[in-house]
Amino acid sequence: MSNNDSTIAPSGIAVTTPERPAEVRGATGGGGAADGAARRDTATGRGSLLAALGVASFSLTFPATAWALEGMGPWTVVMLRSVLAAALAGGALLALRVRVPERRHWAGIAVVTAGVVLGFPILTTLALQTSTTSHAAVVVGLLPLTTAAYSAVRTGARPSRTFWTASLAGAAVVIGFTVQQSGGALSTGDLFLFAALLVCAAGYAEGGRLARHMPGWQVIGWALVLALPLTATGAVFALSTEPLRLTGHAVGGLLWLAFGPSFLGMVVWYRGMAAIGVSRASQLQLAQPLLTLVWSVLLLGEQLPPAAPVAAVAVLVCIAITQRTRG
Repeated sequence: MSNNDSTIAPSGIAVTTPERPAEVRGATGGGGAADGAARRDTATGRGSLLAALGVASFSLTFPATAWALEGMGPWTVVMLRSVLAAALAGGALLALRVRVPERRHWAGIAVVTAGVVLGFPILTTLALQTSTTSHAAVVVGLLPLTTAAYSAVRTGARPSRTFWTASLAGAAVVIGFTVQQSGGALSTGDLFLFAALLVCAAGYAEGGRLARHMPGWQVIGWALVLALPLTATGAVFALSTEPLRLTGHAVGGLLWLAFGPSFLGMVVWYRGMAAIGVSRASQLQLAQPLLTLVWSVLLLGEQLPPAAPVAAVAVLVCIAITQRTRG
């Protein structure tokens, strides 16, 4: 596919580093091979950093949603965040005169739209009507495992046995934490959250695959634009039927949802996934529930669950293992 983003290499995923001077290359004794390995390591580091920035953005999603729900109905929040994000993305696509994606890419973009733009925001917002942000954050901690599993089925990727063992261990920690916090019974909110995991995993994996053919910001940009007819109509209907109270928290939460995780966070996330692979990038999200727990305490005044520190250490160990394991 061709595009007009002159800063992106033709593959759409290259994360390059300046070539070292000849005397430095020669000093390595490994010639071109050593230089190539150094560039790959640097590219991997940058890809991990971009994916981590995406995770940091996503970690604020639930607290921002809770803020927005203080003054708006759930459907107003979901539809307006998408409309505002689509306005930003569409404006960027028009300003840079980006060409429409090739026909073969539209099926994947539709999956991103259904999973990331519509499905996950709708289901998690409905869940937060009855669940606390800290509880929801821990349930969504299963997202790395579901994303890696979807990617393996969709792309034929075969991560190592150690990778899967560490991933399952992280998932077990998350499930145990969730069951302990909910008193051994899953609520309707939990069902919404588990459904959100499935649709979001598909959207993440498809987005990561597409980011190998076009810049990541264009992937989410076109997904937002594709959903615009539905979200704009839904926003009009929601505003006419749900109460609206424009408090500082409500407006601030909505704006963050629109411009943070809905667009800018997805830009760096998809670019990071394209650089280091969907499975490895997805494991960085094991840290997301822990970050959200911190935000829930600092921004919402929720009490941190006593088991959180133990879960934090266990999950971070799993992250370290999966990031050292090559698929």
